[in-house]
Amino acid sequence: MPIKQSVCIPILPEMDRSELLKGIADIGYPAIEIWACGSDFDDLCDDASENGLRIVSMAGHQSLPDGLNKPENHDRIEDELKASIDLAAERNIPGLICFSGNHVEGVADAREITAEGLRRVAPYAEEKGVNLNLELLNSKVNHPGYQCDHTAWGLDVITRVGSPRVKLLYDIYHMQIMEGDLIRTIQDHGTHFGHYHTAGNPGREDLDEAQEINYPAVMQAIARTDYDLYVGHEFRPKGDVLPALRQAFETCDV
Repeated sequence: MPIKQSVCIPILPEMDRSELLKGIADIGYPAIEIWACGSDFDDLCDDASENGLRIVSMAGHQSLPDGLNKPENHDRIEDELKASIDLAAERNIPGLICFSGNHVEGVADAREITAEGLRRVAPYAEEKGVNLNLELLNSKVNHPGYQCDHTAWGLDVITRVGSPRVKLLYDIYHMQIMEGDLIRTIQDHGTHFGHYHTAGNPGREDLDEAQEINYPAVMQAIARTDYDLYVGHEFRPKGDVLPALRQAFETCDV
């Protein structure tokens, strides 16, 4: 099925929001993403809706490095995730991003601890129809020490949780850095992926011919699966924003 694409707003250079949202919609995007719901969350949702755009992903809890792999964080994260689930259900946002946190020395069962944190919230996510997407990030370049940095680690966690609403956010850029083998991984494990992110590697910039990922082939692999949610572009344009977003859209429009 055709790839549904979205744009991660916070990573882009500052520009007039009305101009940006109109430009994104004019290119053909149906959706945007945010990282956190700040004081202008309702206004942003309304502005997006006025341009025919849906918000499809946002962070579910605070603190990327201080996450679910610490038991002492579970009460806080449970409260934050439940509040975010309520917002997501109200605003028809299909998925929330969750973070393992950075590696903790001397902890041998970090996967079980992370799974337990997600198990506490999974029934509420199921009740509200919202996905909790544990994000895969690279620990080599952008997020030193991040624990959920390989697909196998994340798959182990979500298998332990055993909920249809707990999935992985498969970030193509990050996993190209850590392990490659993108298409085979999508083919073998795509049923466990609740969201995708893109960026060009190296540099986390445009999806152009100066970077190494064959995005049309990767998008075709996703299209051959049953995945029916969104692929979000999370890159920093080298030049003007809207031409870069148009190029990404056309590259991934399979």
